[in-house]
Amino acid sequence: MRRLLIANRGAIAARILRAAKALGMESIAVYSDADRDLPYLAQADHRMALKGCDVLATYLNQNAILDIARLTGAHAIHPGCGALAENAVFARRVEAAGMRFIGPSSRWIDALHGTQARALVAGHGMPMGPSSSLLGSDLGAVRVAAERIGYPVLVKAAGGNGIDILPIRSREDVQRTWRQAGSIAARSFGHRELYLEKLLVRPRHIELQYLADRHGGVRFLYERDCSVQRRHQKIIEEARAPRLDAAELAHTGSKITGLLSTMGYDGIGTVEMRYTPESGFVFLQLNTGLQIQHAVTEEVTGIDIVQAQIRLACGERIDTVAPLPIASEGHSIEARVYAEDPLRFLPSTGFLNVFAPPHLVPGIRVETGYAQGCTVSRHYDTMLATVTASAPTREAAIASLQGALAAFEIRGVETNLSFVDAVLGDPAFKAGHIDTSLGIDLAATRLSGAKLL
Repeated sequence: MRRLLIANRGAIAARILRAAKALGMESIAVYSDADRDLPYLAQADHRMALKGCDVLATYLNQNAILDIARLTGAHAIHPGCGALAENAVFARRVEAAGMRFIGPSSRWIDALHGTQARALVAGHGMPMGPSSSLLGSDLGAVRVAAERIGYPVLVKAAGGNGIDILPIRSREDVQRTWRQAGSIAARSFGHRELYLEKLLVRPRHIELQYLADRHGGVRFLYERDCSVQRRHQKIIEEARAPRLDAAELAHTGSKITGLLSTMGYDGIGTVEMRYTPESGFVFLQLNTGLQIQHAVTEEVTGIDIVQAQIRLACGERIDTVAPLPIASEGHSIEARVYAEDPLRFLPSTGFLNVFAPPHLVPGIRVETGYAQGCTVSRHYDTMLATVTASAPTREAAIASLQGALAAFEIRGVETNLSFVDAVLGDPAFKAGHIDTSLGIDLAATRLSGAKLL
């Protein structure tokens, strides 16, 4: 397998290009009209245009991507992060065309899609929170499901990325919120597959990272804490997660390792869990695609997850891709830098008059698809970059990240840098007292203070 097509954009496309080059692979980058000037395209061996700007007509356009793959003689397609990475129909079409899909086999994407994952792993004894099956447009059925679960509930899209998650706090909110969530899912993911999940009070959001080969081998690459969020999207992620019971974590990690091995799962897998001291670990979903926050796990384990993902999809054994023992050293913390209003988190688009990331000194890592002189488009997610700091201790990693973000100069659009700085400086965050309400509470305090000025 020598020629890889990257069916994504921005920072994640640039990251995959770097992995492909390290593996000696020829790369094919696709781009929309809005993205034609993004700097990472110059790193690709071949560049192919997707006509238009709308995400459904470009980066989610399966026919166009497969046509380009055939035209360029691609041996494999990497879908990056997001909808195509968890789309079983697309994975099957790639396989049927005689190419490798860089991800789990299509049967596993099918089996773990939406609420099906819950049913599958519940049968193997994983603890579950209350939830529904996929629900259609019948609002009566939605209300019945919400009342069975108990308000408040969350509406979620199958294969979503957080932007689709909306709360329903009472029966009166059902119609408006359900239709709004359906519109977001259709626009962002090309479907309206929605389900309900119990909204837990002040849980932590913990992810467990796995790699698996096609021969039954599985590796547990430890956990990440992704609790600091805004609008149900992750903003700060770190590895390892602070203030977790080590024995409970090891037991859960080992249990899932056994489950994935028994199932015969292959590829990359991210098991998302809610955690409270009272409930312990509660299963949310198993993401079958690469996650933006993979960098913190790479930094503490020394394993290049993107290269590993490609090698496993090519049939290599886990013993050669990630040999035992897998150590965890130091601490790594990542911040997502968005072009957005830092108080209300509304997207901010426009021309990047200045875009000067921090210098890449030891311990600092920047992933971005932008450069000075680029335009942040209204058509896509407005994440500009991720900045990751690694150090021997959590305290040192936080301080290093604060310094790096202070040196990140961006003009032309608003950014969330001031919000991220406020989180990193928050006493509760510094002490490791983290849950999903921390970002929400801090955002509310900042907005209230701004209104008083």
